[in-house]
Parts: sequence; C-alpha cells; structure tokens
Amino acid sequence: MSELSWPDWVYLGGSAQIEPQVLLGHLPGRQLSDRGLRIGDRATLRAGTIIYAGSTIGSGLETGHHVVIREENQIGEELRIWNSSTIDYGCQIGDRVKIHCNCYVAQYTVLEDDVFLAPGVTIANDKYPGWEEAPVGLVGPTIRRGAQIGVNVTILPGVEIGAGALVGSGCVVTRDVPPRMVVVGNPGVTVRSVTELRASPGMRG
Repeated sequence: MSELSWPDWVYLGGSAQIEPQVLLGHLPGRQLSDRGLRIGDRATLRAGTIIYAGSTIGSGLETGHHVVIREENQIGEELRIWNSSTIDYGCQIGDRVKIHCNCYVAQYTVLEDDVFLAPGVTIANDKYPGWEEAPVGLVGPTIRRGAQIGVNVTILPGVEIGAGALVGSGCVVTRDVPPRMVVVGNPGVTVRSVTELRASPGMRG
C-alpha cells in the first residue's frame, strides 16, 4: 500500500488535501460492528493525523499535526482540531466545533454545535479511576451549543455545561453549569452571566 492509499473500508469525499504520514482507517484492538470510516468532502489532514476505523465525519474536517481521532465517533461538519489533540472513541460532536492544541476529549463526550475548546482542555469520564468494582461505568460530560471553554480547563465526568456558557482559564468543573453563565476557579463557581460580563467596563462588544 502506498503512503496515500487507504484500506477498502475508508470512504473519503472529494477535494481532500492530505499531507504525507496520514493514516486513515486504523483498526483498534476493540471489536467494531462497522469498521467503515466515512469522511466528507473538503477534508484537510496534516502530517501525523491518525483517524481510526468506524467513525462518520462530515465535510470540511481540518486537522493540525499529530491529531488522533478514535473509533465509533459521530462528528458533524467543519470540525477544526489543532495540533496534538485527541478525540477518544464513542463521542458525539456537532457542527463547527473547534478544538485547539493539546486537548483530550474522553470517551462518550458530547460536544454540541459551535463549542470551542481552548488549548490544554482535559475532559474526564471516569468517576472511579482504577476501581474495578465502580458502581457506574464511563460517562463523559455534555457541553451544550456554543459553550466556550478556556485554557487548561478540566471537566469532570458527567458534568453538563449549558448552552453559551463561558468557563474561565484553569477552572476545574465539578458540577453542572447553567446556560450563559460564567464559571471560574477550582472547584468552579458561577460568578455572573455572560451578558453581565460583556457589559463590564473594558470588555469588547
């Protein structure tokens, strides 16, 4: 197989721009009910990108260098994911989502349309790491439409971040965040609405 040829379970749309050292359709150690990898038109995939088998990704995908997208993900259109970030398996991701550098999106996370993750965001999904007798399994957070997550934020398992919320840099989100609210600190505390933040002196727009 040449460097820019793929297994027969990879379906790649037209007008793709693919750099060398890209791997598509990689088979995981887990069993897949459907190993087909489907990527829409206009994909731009940079060197070091690895996209596993068994996912569906809409048109306009753009990756930075050394991006990993695991299996069994459902991803919408116009995903932008920067250098050295990973989307683990079993996630649901909407349209126009942006994931910056050095982010980790854990299994079973939901990112709705227009979500933004700044550099260094870490999403967790295991409430009882390493405990074989844990009462619940893996459960990822849900980040609702248009929420904006700041640099080096950590989001704990099962948390829901409401639509249009803003999570400040370095925050550790341990509980649900209401829509259009601003959260800061460790543990995260709701301090005001996004509307109040924009109305503060010195804030743009």
